[in-house]
Amino acid sequence: MTKRQLAKFDNKRMYRPCFLVVDRESSSAISTRKLIIETAKFNVITAYSSTEAIDTLKRFPALDGVVTDSGMTDMECDTLIASLKAVRKEIPVVVICTPRGTPSKLADHSLETFDPKKLLDLLQKLQPEATAHIERRNEDLEEGYFKR
Repeated sequence: MTKRQLAKFDNKRMYRPCFLVVDRESSSAISTRKLIIETAKFNVITAYSSTEAIDTLKRFPALDGVVTDSGMTDMECDTLIASLKAVRKEIPVVVICTPRGTPSKLADHSLETFDPKKLLDLLQKLQPEATAHIERRNEDLEEGYFKR
């Protein structure tokens, strides 16, 4: 997103990046990764299997990136990434390495372990303009709140 496009946003309209999180946890559990990403005011769509992730990207091709781990049990990590890239070649994929998973050769970004701060820092670096806008909006909201 260009600075000119961001300048059009105000506190009523806001661009929030949306990431697909592929999570092995069941849909009844709250995903830690999802909560961490949402604290940065990014939107999250969750897929609970590799196949669901591929189908979700087909349905929502404008997603800003994918976060998964290397230990998915239904599909090898690199097979998942290759399938996602077949849907949208340029989609950034972040892989969090797990003890039972194998390191990915196809991931755009890898984290050795699930460290919430490192994950947020990486996602914010992938979306610097949107992150700056979100931070400015938060400052404006806080300033307005404390002026009351």
